[in-house]
Amino acid sequence: MRLLNIITFAAATVAAPFPLPDGFPNPNYTQLLSIEKLAGGFLPNSRLPRSLSKNATTALKLLAHNEIFEVAFFNELLTNITTAVPGYRPNDTAPLDRAQLIKNIEAIKNQEELHAIAANTFLVSAGEQAIAPCQYDFPVTNFKNAILFAQVFTDLALGTIPTIQLLFSREAGAAQRNVLTLGSILGQEGQQDGFFRSTQRKTPSAAPFLTGASASIAAKVLEKLIVKDSCPQPISDLGFGTLPSLSIDDEAKTTPEAAWPNFISINPRSTKPSPQENRLSFTVVGLPQSAEFNPSITYLSGQTEPYSVNAFITNPVNGVNASDVRHFIANGPAGAQSNGLTIALFTRGLGPFDNIEQALAVTNAGPVLIEMD
Repeated sequence: MRLLNIITFAAATVAAPFPLPDGFPNPNYTQLLSIEKLAGGFLPNSRLPRSLSKNATTALKLLAHNEIFEVAFFNELLTNITTAVPGYRPNDTAPLDRAQLIKNIEAIKNQEELHAIAANTFLVSAGEQAIAPCQYDFPVTNFKNAILFAQVFTDLALGTIPTIQLLFSREAGAAQRNVLTLGSILGQEGQQDGFFRSTQRKTPSAAPFLTGASASIAAKVLEKLIVKDSCPQPISDLGFGTLPSLSIDDEAKTTPEAAWPNFISINPRSTKPSPQENRLSFTVVGLPQSAEFNPSITYLSGQTEPYSVNAFITNPVNGVNASDVRHFIANGPAGAQSNGLTIALFTRGLGPFDNIEQALAVTNAGPVLIEMD
């Protein structure tokens, strides 16, 4: 019995929109006042740090990258709605009040601009270079999928920001205060995610305890959404390393349109199916043959310990000239998954893993993002 609902996203690369008409990422004083008015609030005016540790600097650079990515996305979404391009016309956004929808997206875009400006202000104050925009590849071509995509990357941000707060809690002086700033951003992202979920007629809050992530997981997801060689300061320079890409396979994804292969949406019935009823197929490209020993898929969901299942290779290596594309099947996470985001990693061994860091230490490919709603 198949209970998987695969969401296929068409890829739509956008040209670099920066600088925006409001001057972002470097607005002048008058433009900044306008951004703050539309955002509903002001930049923090607390004392800025004069130095940061290496780990905190890396995390803050990733945060700036992510916030600029979100600005580009919401700017594109707002433009698509206001100019009524196909897939974003009134019938595509119905029954939502279109004027209120535009107001909401405009507020979110400006709030994300202030997040990015705040992150870059912290970096510059600490003697670092501000992060500049890249070009991005948004895998959506209609309003419905755009809102789901926004939910997914916001879920990932909600899991990542607490790990950045932990890094800043170890800083000294003014830098430590960034824990509070990050906490306010975390709350804003949560409110925003509730809007995306309500727009899709989902419960505004997915689960009592949301899924944790890490800066390295967020970096690997974001890097796949950036046009190659378009970043003045590539995310690869941050030192998170590289992993072979893990993707989801399913017959429902065989469409003429390009899919976002690192994402799947599971739409359960009134009771969650067993993992065996949701067996998933995965593909890894560029996996070393040594990584095929004791393979597993490890799921991160909610605030429970990582959960691993055996992965079975369906095309084992035969000969030295064999393809570097490996196919695996594994039970899905439904039996141990909270609503909302789950993260899948291709790992070595079944653990047990006490935390995300232990699972990441034996991760050979990934991640894949799974939404259970």
